Amino acid sequence: MAELATIARPYAEATFQIAQKNGKLTAWSKWLHALVHAARHPDLLRLAANPKIKEAQVIELLLSVVPPLDKHAENFVHVLVAAKRLEAVPAIAQQFETLKNAHGGVADALIESAFAIDKDALITLTQALKRRFGQDLVAHVKIEPALIGGMRVTVGDEVLDTSVQAQLAKMQTALTH
Repeated sequence: MAELATIARPYAEATFQIAQKNGKLTAWSKWLHALVHAARHPDLLRLAANPKIKEAQVIELLLSVVPPLDKHAENFVHVLVAAKRLEAVPAIAQQFETLKNAHGGVADALIESAFAIDKDALITLTQALKRRFGQDLVAHVKIEPALIGGMRVTVGDEVLDTSVQAQLAKMQTALTH
């Protein structure tokens, strides 16, 4: 099966175009976030995979849990269920957010840190990263103890890795080659 990011791209682009055209980027963002939670639910996934259950029943259930914004959102659910793409909903929502942020001149920054970062340090770090990457950033912090110390920042396809784990890997490579 193709990578979920590849499957999600056309869905994310289509929803972004519709949301942008209708001036509902924020509303679609919130709706997709709610749809992610519903689509990830194991009971719903099990129900959708059951050949005895009709697509219309799955669609009705999804739309009852996450009421559609408009006819486009309702059609979107119909297409996802018919194409058996519920597992792609989180990737679709993520790519939608990336498109929305890029449209607004903002990028997501995943900050992985070995330890918790306090609020003031995060503000200072985000300002420094904004200067480094030349754009406004929305910081998402993830605690990753495997880094041992330091942090790894991912913005788009750029990675800035100052972690102890990365430094140890560089030392190992230098010593073995």
